[in-house]
Amino acid sequence: MNYFLGIDFGTSGVRAIAINASNEIDAISRAEYDIRDCETWQLALYEVIASLPQKIRQTTKKIVVDGTSSTILICDRNGKVISPPMIYSDTCESDVLDQVKKIAPAKHSVCSATSSFAKLISFLARAEIQDSFTSQVRSLYFLHQADWLGYLLHGKLGVSDYHNALKLGYDPLLLQYPDWLLSWLLNNPAVVLPEVFAPSKTVGMVNKTIALKLNLPLDCAIGAGTTDSNAAFLSSVGTATPAIGTAVTSLGSTMVLKVLSDRQINDPSYGIYSHRFEHPELGCLWLVGGASNVGGAVLRQFFTDSELQEFSDRIDPHIASSLDYYPLTKIGDRFPINDPHLAPRLEPRPDDSIEFLHGLLESMARIEAKGYQLLQELGASPIQRIYTAGGGAKNQVWTKIRDRHLQILMQQSQQTEAAYGAALYAASRTYNPNSNK
Repeated sequence: MNYFLGIDFGTSGVRAIAINASNEIDAISRAEYDIRDCETWQLALYEVIASLPQKIRQTTKKIVVDGTSSTILICDRNGKVISPPMIYSDTCESDVLDQVKKIAPAKHSVCSATSSFAKLISFLARAEIQDSFTSQVRSLYFLHQADWLGYLLHGKLGVSDYHNALKLGYDPLLLQYPDWLLSWLLNNPAVVLPEVFAPSKTVGMVNKTIALKLNLPLDCAIGAGTTDSNAAFLSSVGTATPAIGTAVTSLGSTMVLKVLSDRQINDPSYGIYSHRFEHPELGCLWLVGGASNVGGAVLRQFFTDSELQEFSDRIDPHIASSLDYYPLTKIGDRFPINDPHLAPRLEPRPDDSIEFLHGLLESMARIEAKGYQLLQELGASPIQRIYTAGGGAKNQVWTKIRDRHLQILMQQSQQTEAAYGAALYAASRTYNPNSNK
């Protein structure tokens, strides 16, 4: 039997899921990693593969890796990371954003303090990067998290996908880098931007050394990657043809909303962007949405997993909390309020921990509803149903609170793990686009 492997590098850990030809899960492995330490990325990648049963590894036909959107790095021509990565929630200084706005068209999606392009500009000002210009390093490869992880498997440096490359400035409609970005590149010849493929498109076979190390077959293909939230969308809707207006909320360390729409919506002032979504029956559609820093990471600041379970069970989800928070782990949010200076609002804090948790869950449900309302107001296709992915999908009390705020049909996700969506991409039977790039 052949297997297809999806590996999810999310905000809260690494998961690998192997599916068979019937899209059934046959094995799952997990590992921890430090998102700010690329060495742990590599260790976790090899660990989740090596932890799978040998019979599955030996018959794996294809692997697709997803990573956190706008988590980026710079490496040299040998794939060595030159400077610590910037992660999805890092914001660039105002002077960097001013530079971006002088380069890119007005209201382009890269005109955000957390965009990949803004982080590239910020990277180039770092001392260690400046030093590399005068050393033997003549090419600086700019890569996203999923790009570099894919390189560790196939060995081809400088490859990305049009999901990850969106916030770099890649045009997902024309499937090319825009003229303004190419003009900027002419003035920065040391920078190498990745060649962009469709998600899951085969980049190459697994590197022979890695194949022997992990007991993978030499004909195991490595596909171009995707982002964690796009993989989560796919895992939620599964193999059935999704209807236009299908929405997915990914509740991990952060909260990401996506609506399958027949039109693009891009508005950096609200942190809204559109990913290309190709389907053999539906054609080219768009996953319109945004990512908030509100999410499970805030809850874990105050509660253990066991406390979350115990306290949630003692909340009446049908009674609204009067507490009005904007729960963030640090200053700044991306969506539905795109403000790098937005301060967390966690006061007043009641003495009763259950009441406090109720207020947090209520407030996050309120922010989620505001996000979907904003997407509708800006022209996304009308929402028909909402699925939930990520760890937050398991909290039934939170689900009932969200249901009260959203007042839209809530559906049970086929799977809540983004790694399952990456595995479906690897299987390439339903969601593999026809185009190469």
